[in-house]
Amino acid sequence: MTLPDTAANPAGADRTFQVDLRGLVDLLSHHLYSSPRVYLRELLQNAVDALTARHALDPATGTDPTGTDPTGPDASGRTTPAPGPAANAGPDTPGIRVYADGSTVRVEDDGIGLTADDVHTFLATIGRSSKRAERIAEQRGDFIGQFGIGLLSCFLVADEIHVLSRSARTPDAPAVEWRGRGDGSYTVRTLPASARPRPGTTVTLTPRADAAEWTSPARVHALARHFGSLLRHPVTFDDGGHGPAVSVNPEPAPWARDHPTPGARSRALAAYGEEVFGFAPLDTVELDLPAVGLKGIACVLPEAVPAGRRHGHRVHVKGMLLSEQAEEILPDWAFFVRCVVDAESLRPTASREALYEDDTLAAVRDALAERLRDWIARAAASDPELLGRFLQAHHLAVKSLAVHDDEILRMLLPWLPFETTAGHTTLDEFARTHRTVLVTSSVEEFRQVAAIASAAGLGVVNGGYTYDRQLVHRLPEIDPAVTVADLDPATLTAHLDPVDRETELAAAAYLAIARDALAVFDCDVALRTFQPASAPALLVDSREARHERTRSQLAREQEGGLWGDILGALRQEAPRAQLILNQLNPLVRTAVAIDEPELARTSAEALYGQAALLSRRPLRPAESSLINRSFLDLLAHALRKN
Repeated sequence: MTLPDTAANPAGADRTFQVDLRGLVDLLSHHLYSSPRVYLRELLQNAVDALTARHALDPATGTDPTGTDPTGPDASGRTTPAPGPAANAGPDTPGIRVYADGSTVRVEDDGIGLTADDVHTFLATIGRSSKRAERIAEQRGDFIGQFGIGLLSCFLVADEIHVLSRSARTPDAPAVEWRGRGDGSYTVRTLPASARPRPGTTVTLTPRADAAEWTSPARVHALARHFGSLLRHPVTFDDGGHGPAVSVNPEPAPWARDHPTPGARSRALAAYGEEVFGFAPLDTVELDLPAVGLKGIACVLPEAVPAGRRHGHRVHVKGMLLSEQAEEILPDWAFFVRCVVDAESLRPTASREALYEDDTLAAVRDALAERLRDWIARAAASDPELLGRFLQAHHLAVKSLAVHDDEILRMLLPWLPFETTAGHTTLDEFARTHRTVLVTSSVEEFRQVAAIASAAGLGVVNGGYTYDRQLVHRLPEIDPAVTVADLDPATLTAHLDPVDRETELAAAAYLAIARDALAVFDCDVALRTFQPASAPALLVDSREARHERTRSQLAREQEGGLWGDILGALRQEAPRAQLILNQLNPLVRTAVAIDEPELARTSAEALYGQAALLSRRPLRPAESSLINRSFLDLLAHALRKN
């Protein structure tokens, strides 16, 4: 951007910015558009808008841009989808023709065309408004975009843009030629009508050598199909004589076609989803929001995806592909589907590669979410086999939805799988045999107690996974006969049988040595009987208790300082872990009878280490050291006896 010479402008006079077009094009390429390939989308977009304007001027000319039968609704009030764009395309049918022969790229349309004034308004002035431009902006609901800055995207691949146009508004209108160059200069000429016999516009690009990747015939054909496969106007591609012209959009979208049976329709939608996304959908959900002219499908992923991972969705606006990564079209919890939709009333951003976040988009997102809820409800009510396959793959997504959606909670909570002391099962099956359901707060707590609780007849659910604890606590809302409570150490130990008095007295000396050995871990030792007898010991502890003990230890170490005073103010009575030895286990019965103090101490440390390992929680450095030391001491003792 440069300023005029100050000598030509007196002090205090108004000055006009001058735009460096090459700098503006560089700005577009690096900050507005994601790739140079958008040049072809912009050319197609301008051609479609020109055809739409031509149809508005003369409804008998061209294809109805709404994609519906011009005869109107049938007797039931429904509007019949129009045939595919190519189905009615004759030699005189207005449409779009794309050419690429390796040396030039050309896009022709039979649209409204441009007058000389239009050329100056829309092609040679960036950002300036006019009365006519304002009228078009008011009517842009019928258009994908607007003339203007979009044409500049062609400078991403070419140094010169040649436009030849003839207006359809006046029968004998002359042709107008505009040549724009990357340095900001342009020329305009008025030519005889014979220079372009039919109304419309032709845009020709001479690509730069460094843009060959985006302008080869094969790439231009692929881009035309990529962006324009769902356009309502016929689009053809010609590679300059190397082969016959081919249709870019021979058929309408599958949801706009007639199918002989519902099964044939479902198969066609699934086949289209597989073609677009590269996977065979578990099922397809038809999406239809007449208020915004949105139609499409949601393809249910056949496999689980990481929680929170959001897939991009393909969004077309009036048939033109806007984005393949439009995450904002669905809520976060719907990461089990990928959508392809075509909408009339969604608003694109300035780059026309994403959707503008406004009230319309928010309403569309809510409405599509409701369609997905309806699909889940239908599967639960009428297709349990499909529901089972869906939940097997996407139970986490459904759980995230059920946490905040009471209707989904009531409908699907009994069907959702959970890890329990009876194995992986649904809450409905688990609650039939356990009217009191206990839930742990972490995975490690569940692993500590699962075997013991199962043998004791307790019904415990692992609440350590995302959403599980919240959902289990809501089970009484569905089945009031069920009681849900958090599992704490006292509940578990209350279900373990005490040993008789004589056995307790005989083991007193060993228990005293064990308590002394494990005092460094704030761990008490008790002797009980429980099943399974193969389990020698159970370490009952919780994450909260360990955190409290760690805080108490830090407070003691920092005593007297500011940090120590703060920790001391927060200090509670530190809960102790508990190592419960199983009197039914032969190894424990042998250990409590040891009369050699050092060996008794080592065996107690080994039992603690084994129980800590079975809990599968992270070991503290002191615990790792204890396990290594006790193993070596027991090995040395065994070798000495031999």
